[in-house]
Amino acid sequence: MRQIILIFDFGSQVTQLIARRIRDIGVYAEIHPFDKQHEVVSLINSSSSNKKIQGIVLSGGPMSVSDFSSPTIDPQLFELKVPILGICYGMQAMTKALGGQVESKGIREFGHATVRARGHSHLLSKISDHVNGKGHGLLDVWMSHGDLVTEIPNDFKIICSTENCPIAGIGNDERKLYGLQFHPEVTHTKQGLQIIKRFVHEICDVPANWKMKNYVEEVVQNIKTKVGSDAVLLGLSGGVDSSVAASLLHKAIGTQLICIFVDHGMLRKDEAKNVMNEISGKLGVNVRKIDASSEFLDGLKGIIDPEEKRKIIGKIFVDVFQREAIKIPNIKWLAQGTIYPDVIESADGKNKKATKIKSHHNVGGLPESLHLRLLEPLRELFKDEVRSLGKTLGLDSDLINRHPFPGPGLAVRILGAIQKEYIDLLQKADNIFTENLKKTFVNRTDFINGLCEENEIGKSWYEATSQAFVVFLPVKSVGVMGDGRSYEWTVVLRCVKTSDFMTASWSRLPYKLIEEVSNKIISEIPGINRVAYDVSSKPPSTIEWE
Repeated sequence: MRQIILIFDFGSQVTQLIARRIRDIGVYAEIHPFDKQHEVVSLINSSSSNKKIQGIVLSGGPMSVSDFSSPTIDPQLFELKVPILGICYGMQAMTKALGGQVESKGIREFGHATVRARGHSHLLSKISDHVNGKGHGLLDVWMSHGDLVTEIPNDFKIICSTENCPIAGIGNDERKLYGLQFHPEVTHTKQGLQIIKRFVHEICDVPANWKMKNYVEEVVQNIKTKVGSDAVLLGLSGGVDSSVAASLLHKAIGTQLICIFVDHGMLRKDEAKNVMNEISGKLGVNVRKIDASSEFLDGLKGIIDPEEKRKIIGKIFVDVFQREAIKIPNIKWLAQGTIYPDVIESADGKNKKATKIKSHHNVGGLPESLHLRLLEPLRELFKDEVRSLGKTLGLDSDLINRHPFPGPGLAVRILGAIQKEYIDLLQKADNIFTENLKKTFVNRTDFINGLCEENEIGKSWYEATSQAFVVFLPVKSVGVMGDGRSYEWTVVLRCVKTSDFMTASWSRLPYKLIEEVSNKIISEIPGINRVAYDVSSKPPSTIEWE
């Protein structure tokens, strides 16, 4: 029986951080939309479930509990008699549900705040950043709220406050119900992880038993039980997710797994060969490599608009995959490298609205057209957990730690129309950039100069950045090569740091490293005579150029 912490998402931008923090301390947590409280609890409490609810977290959210259409808490949650922690909106919704009062006072708190702990609650007892002159414990926290709790429910006590927020936390130690107006899940709340540990390990009484080795054994057995003797088909892209999924499935069902690797000709330098060597050669997975590069290039000929390029690539990929899949007899399952953030976003999609920035290339539609059952062995894992799983399964570190790569490949890193010449030039330039990042290491001088964090000293610059690549611009400029004049292409180095890919800052690489990369690209790749470095952050720019 797996002990879990349930998180109900009321619309916060940082809900996933709550689950990440809980899993980081060795406890399994899963996120569900706020409007699925009754269904989720009923399902987990059913006799067929292998999970046991040990605690519940109610996330923050953008709404006001005073709004008529605002999300509410299902009273059933309080009948479970498990510990509950409400964060920001979650605290306000819990207060209102239990008979307290929440009002819009016109006093808004966004950003850093100092909280004074009160009442010696189990949740905050002996947790502080510093003390004031009277010996009261103080916490440096992050606030983001407009409404205020003005009257607490019966049998609750105030457990912390700020100058602008007299009721910044509430608690009932006997019922193990707590609310915090600040966000313990964000790093700006310095003792946030300690508060989460207190709630999960002590109040919910869940030990740190969420370990990747145990998870692998559990999932392998589940796959064997579900699949039986059926054959499984997996679309292998060469990325981290599909590679780890292939390795996990191969461990579970061996030769019953068949992978189709569609090479669209716009991968990184030697990537197709490396994928085949690692997945097919070393692991022994049955991989059918399809070279469809000519088909993709023909379909993209003359196409300039990035959205149109993505759609064409997606359609051709589906056509090629389906054409090859029907040649394989007795396939019953289609496996995909879906990870937990995809599941969360899919579940929340009907409750939230968002402006489309760019469409995403995937294999949507394949299960329906092929009449296959869907198998998603990674659907419970975050990206860093997928990498950890890959390490546990013995995958090469270069494969599992590689930077993200878009599904359409270099097609969206070549601005404008695609040509074979551009692909060749970009592959070479991109390889020079990433290889130099891998062999150049962060030193103390870099830290002193403000280029990195202290804990990054000793790492390669590739490890110290989140994503690095080269963009090809269909722009020629004049240069001097030897004694002659040149008129050749331009490339741009793009390198960013981010914790979530929702926002990102450009990486402060050492000038010497940028200079070395630039000189190497220009001297070793005929056809390129100018290199630029992108110093745009997200927002307003996106990480990828298209």
